[in-house]
Amino acid sequence: MPRFSIIVPSHGVAGRLSLALDSVLAQSFGDFELIPVCDAPDAPAAVLAAGYAGRDPRVTPVHSPPSAGLAGARNTGMRAAHGTYLLFLDGDDTLAPGALAALDARLAATGDVDVLYVEHERVPWWEGEPANPAAPLLAKAPEGAFTPAEAPRITGVLLPAWSAAYRRAFLAERRLAFPEGHFTDIGFGALVTLRAERIAVLRSVVVRHLLRRQGSRLNLPGEHHTELLDRIEPVLAAAAALGLPADRSGPLFEQLFALVLKTAAHPRRLPGRRRRAFFRRAGRLYRRHRPAGLRRPGGSLGVQHRLLAAGAYTAFRALRGANQRLSAAAQRLARPRGLRTRLFYRRQLRRRLDPNLAVYCAYWGRGYACSPAAIHAKAAELAPHIRSVFLVEPGQAHTVPEGVDHAVIGSRRYWQVLARATYLVNNANFAEGVVKREGSVHVQTQHGTPLKKMGVDQSTYPVVAAASGSFTKLLGRVDRWDFNLSSNTHSTQVWERAFPGRYEHLEYGYPRNDVLYTATAEDVARIRRELGVPEGRTAVLYAPTHRDWRTGFEGGLDLEAFCEAAGEDVVVLLRAHYFYDVGRARGTGRILDVTGHRSSEEVCLAADALVTDYSSIMFDYANLDRPIVVYADDWEVYTETRGVYFDLMAAPPGPVARTPEELARVFRDGGYASPESGELRAAFRARFCQFDDGRAAERVVRRVLLGEPPEAIEPVLPLAERVPAPAATPVRS
Repeated sequence: MPRFSIIVPSHGVAGRLSLALDSVLAQSFGDFELIPVCDAPDAPAAVLAAGYAGRDPRVTPVHSPPSAGLAGARNTGMRAAHGTYLLFLDGDDTLAPGALAALDARLAATGDVDVLYVEHERVPWWEGEPANPAAPLLAKAPEGAFTPAEAPRITGVLLPAWSAAYRRAFLAERRLAFPEGHFTDIGFGALVTLRAERIAVLRSVVVRHLLRRQGSRLNLPGEHHTELLDRIEPVLAAAAALGLPADRSGPLFEQLFALVLKTAAHPRRLPGRRRRAFFRRAGRLYRRHRPAGLRRPGGSLGVQHRLLAAGAYTAFRALRGANQRLSAAAQRLARPRGLRTRLFYRRQLRRRLDPNLAVYCAYWGRGYACSPAAIHAKAAELAPHIRSVFLVEPGQAHTVPEGVDHAVIGSRRYWQVLARATYLVNNANFAEGVVKREGSVHVQTQHGTPLKKMGVDQSTYPVVAAASGSFTKLLGRVDRWDFNLSSNTHSTQVWERAFPGRYEHLEYGYPRNDVLYTATAEDVARIRRELGVPEGRTAVLYAPTHRDWRTGFEGGLDLEAFCEAAGEDVVVLLRAHYFYDVGRARGTGRILDVTGHRSSEEVCLAADALVTDYSSIMFDYANLDRPIVVYADDWEVYTETRGVYFDLMAAPPGPVARTPEELARVFRDGGYASPESGELRAAFRARFCQFDDGRAAERVVRRVLLGEPPEAIEPVLPLAERVPAPAATPVRS
């Protein structure tokens, strides 16, 4: 039997779950079992947890459906636990170094106790100093083990479930479990306090609790706040049944109703139609369970107690000013250039949303491209009632296909459609001044799988952070997102961490990659002719990524020399990062500059093999199941300067070349298409091509534009059953 069982619910925190699990497995005290509780065996967190279980036998994942909530996940973990003591850890929290050793030493000193309360740090997710709110409370506790009557103000009402260790046999004997619904910690913690006979405290930090950028779900407005009374009523009834003396029941009563009054006094927590009913029910509970001889607090709080006891809701509202509407954070005003345009945009914002208007944009208006274009095209087929407008920069209107309505960025019509559209789809972000209107739906499609650090994860890399601008403004743009697309669980986890927000992940694949499965041999041949690829030649796409420490394009490779050394049948399709406008001559005819071609997907279809360094194009190209070679001449510099999420050198999609000579040799001797290369590519595809199956755009249109429920969306086709578009000159691995 292990000393500790650490139960870690993981719903909605897959991006940070590894930090929580690592903090447990790194403990110097090793007598424990670690129980991640995951939604389903194929959920992102479950896949991650299974990997840990495969490496460490102390990790034993279990599953609880999302519908069971936090309470169901914890209860499932409790039933699977074998440890003497149980600890609960949120999936985005961490154990402090040495925490388990400190717990074990304290329990050895106090002997078996039912509950050991501990300190915790509340860690700001971005900036600010950690706080230890439990320290003042626990400092008043007796030195050794004690009964609840000796320190009646130390209760589970003020401390969250993860700020204590619980004796498993005590919980089982008393049949204590987490109640369903919201405020489960309060219901559980208070009942534990009532039933416990021996308690102790540990005056050191055990858990580091991450304060989420989105804030606590319990602080969001909604009818769920009525459940607070559902949680405290059984506690009050249990206290009455036990016949607790006033000196013990009084502090518990005060703590519970302090929470009730805080909710009743907050004008935005409960919908208006629920506030009076909440107050009246709370008043009935107050009168029924008020301990005899309870002395009300002084000042304004005491007045609130008297008004609640009297059921005087109108007077309570007047006292607290609940009838005044509190202004939220000032809404960011649009900043279109020119007074007339600003006034025009504000007038448009006062008009109702057009329920059948969708606006699309790609790469800050660089043209009709990427996933927004793919969704736009599929919407025309499946949702023809939706009127669509594509946004482009001045001078890019020629990129928009005939018959596609478009607006030029900065024009009056641009601001008009942005103000009126119900659906807004982008692969980057809309302008800083765009207002997120209530009822509008913003879809962030992303434009690649992240190898390099993204979003707020860039903050620790000075070169990147300096070029990225304000992270506060970035997060303001993230707050507009309602949906965020992902093509694999790796991306889902990274987006969750790099772009913290309240949006919903859509693991549907990237719509731009649909064509990599739907294109025909005739399509491939046509694209190659349009690009000028000579018939019968092996077309190698060379697509290096951007270097943050460079101001212009430097390919890092002598392509003329590569062609000469790689073989006579090799031609190179050069595609620089979209940050660069290369515009150079076409060379000898063996080097075709396709940087300006609007569709990177078409360029991928035309290529028989890919050479890249660290560009995300490798993840998209892998869908084609064609050879990939990584040219990593500056990997160490790139990782130090830009930061990466995983070691590409340890898990590449094909051979890795460090020098021009190695790269040419890989093509000259056929190593780029060897069986070993195929094995690397297969593992890479299994990891990063999870959701791309040719139907991503359809899923997005059905889910977002047509409003179909998630369960009605067709599941992703298994990788083994997908057939990618054929290569012009197939190469066998």
